[in-house]
Amino acid sequence: MGKYMLSRREFLAQLGLVTAGGVLASCAAPAGPTGGAAVPAPGAAADTGAALAEVAPGVPRNETLILENPQGRVVPADDFNRWRPGIQSASTGLQQLALDALWYIDPDAGIDGVWDNSLAAEKPIYNEDFTQMTVKLRQGLYWSDGVEFTADDLIYTVQIQKDTDGLAYTGQFRKYVDTIEKPDNYTVVFNLTEPNSRFHGLFTVRWSACFMMPKHIFEQQEDVVAFTFNPPVSLGPYVLKELDPNGNWYLWERREDWDRTSLARFGEPAPKYAMYIAPGPSDKKVMAQTSGELDVIHDIAPEGMITLARTHPTSKGWFKSFPWAHPDPTLPAVIYNNERPGLDNRDIRWALTLAIDIVRVAMASYRGAATISAIHVPPTGLYPGYYFEPLQPWLNEFTLDLGGETYKPYDPTAAVRIADAAREALGDLVPTDEAEIKKAIGYGWWKHDLDAAEKLMLKAGCTRGGDGKWLLPSGEPFKITLLAEGDTRPVMNRGATMIVENWNEFGVDATLDVPDNATRGRLALLGEMDAEFGWTIETWGGHPDLFFFLESWHSSLYRPSGENAAGRNRMRWKHPELDRIIEEIQRLDFDDPKGIDLGIEFIKLAATEMPITPIMSYNVFSVCDETYWEGFPTAEDPYTNPVANWANTKYMYVKIRPKQA
Repeated sequence: MGKYMLSRREFLAQLGLVTAGGVLASCAAPAGPTGGAAVPAPGAAADTGAALAEVAPGVPRNETLILENPQGRVVPADDFNRWRPGIQSASTGLQQLALDALWYIDPDAGIDGVWDNSLAAEKPIYNEDFTQMTVKLRQGLYWSDGVEFTADDLIYTVQIQKDTDGLAYTGQFRKYVDTIEKPDNYTVVFNLTEPNSRFHGLFTVRWSACFMMPKHIFEQQEDVVAFTFNPPVSLGPYVLKELDPNGNWYLWERREDWDRTSLARFGEPAPKYAMYIAPGPSDKKVMAQTSGELDVIHDIAPEGMITLARTHPTSKGWFKSFPWAHPDPTLPAVIYNNERPGLDNRDIRWALTLAIDIVRVAMASYRGAATISAIHVPPTGLYPGYYFEPLQPWLNEFTLDLGGETYKPYDPTAAVRIADAAREALGDLVPTDEAEIKKAIGYGWWKHDLDAAEKLMLKAGCTRGGDGKWLLPSGEPFKITLLAEGDTRPVMNRGATMIVENWNEFGVDATLDVPDNATRGRLALLGEMDAEFGWTIETWGGHPDLFFFLESWHSSLYRPSGENAAGRNRMRWKHPELDRIIEEIQRLDFDDPKGIDLGIEFIKLAATEMPITPIMSYNVFSVCDETYWEGFPTAEDPYTNPVANWANTKYMYVKIRPKQA
């Protein structure tokens, strides 16, 4: 090997830093000696979005569910080691159909409630001080090669990651796991290094989690980091049948012994086959669905959704009409660096909030098909009932001090105004019923009030210069550069552009910066920014617990600008009341209803301090075509998330059924 050539392990370890593209296509290797998935012969159709008949002859279209893999073309195509950071193949069906975890929490209502004991037979069992967690496993579950799943697999999964540098959960397991006990083949006891009432979260699927590793496969490998796990031995109801060596598509087949998997509790998966493809940009996704070659679109531009709504009646979104999209349990927001001059003052952060016109932002980003949030949790899943509805009276009476003048900033009509604006362009596609608007577009937001914003700036000691631009109390010009995403997420780019326009209209010298994703991520992580338009708040969606994102907001994990932020506290916000709330949540059982009360306390504190300005959920235009299959999840039947890369979508397979003629 030459001096500058990478070993396969080094290549795979660094791959997470490389954008999948044509330059690496030749790295896709054929199946290994263990007999990987069959690969089409040279010359077989392998183009992105190629018809099923061309790439998999003999596989009936009416027995196959075809879904978008939002990762696009996967490089290398044959790498299925889900336990190595940066893997590209997670959304090829691997985590949805072949892997399994102890527990799942659905971001919506769930197939049988929000919580599901999947590989585990019951919920996690903690001792009184949360220093020990016991797991009881289901019996009678088998890997696709006939080996039974037992406690040995769970213990191996944790211990090998704890002992091995470079795996996905190495840091967490080293921090929290002291010793592991095995009372019997279906029981595992974790003795923890410190109290942790949320340790089970590492094994609980939201979008993903720590999936189980087959001990009998991995223990035979000299290097578990470099191992590609090809073919992937499945613990789920499907096995890999074929793959495109160029990484454009993956074909999965239902196991003959599907009844020996955890999903069998809910019945037999209806599709005999599932194919995950890279269909290309939004316009090609629209064409693929209208031609019957794509059942589930992961996401498209709002314009593509509007086209399908108008021209293809079998295409269905999450909502039956506008805004169609599924609101993910994430919260795009203006994330301020709370250590920058000016942005370290809550009056100025509030002034910037009141300078934002939410109607124009919603129209610019989503053509109005946004689900807005005035508070610091996403308006998704079951959260309207947990947080939004109970907080409406408080929000209506919430006041700011404008400098001797009391002011109520909340506007409960914001969603209706967005619907009115959208209706001018889309007509009858936009609902008029206020209850339907609230469910789809959200509740209220903060007023667009430049007079109130000016009073807050003056209260903070700011003045206007001769050009009308705002000056800080020091006399320095008040400038903000807002980091934003580019073409990868056009709705985010459009929203950020409108926010910058709003701020400039108010007299703030604001500019938009759209670096590449790697640079933007580094700047945000280091705090080398004024603000970014992104998300640092993500929740379970179905379960009300907020510790999912709040854990890293504790001041003990604070890192100043110039150092990498710990977890999600990219805004560098510290507050003693926040610490108290986080500590009290951590001492509670996961399902204790006091957690909701503490969540409401957090929301009131965050609304008062406004360390970031919440904008909306990240709405995903997942579109399910009912030409071949029906029974997809919707807002009316929210049994799981339809967004194709989520591992929770495995539950969709037992609920959909062939379309009846």
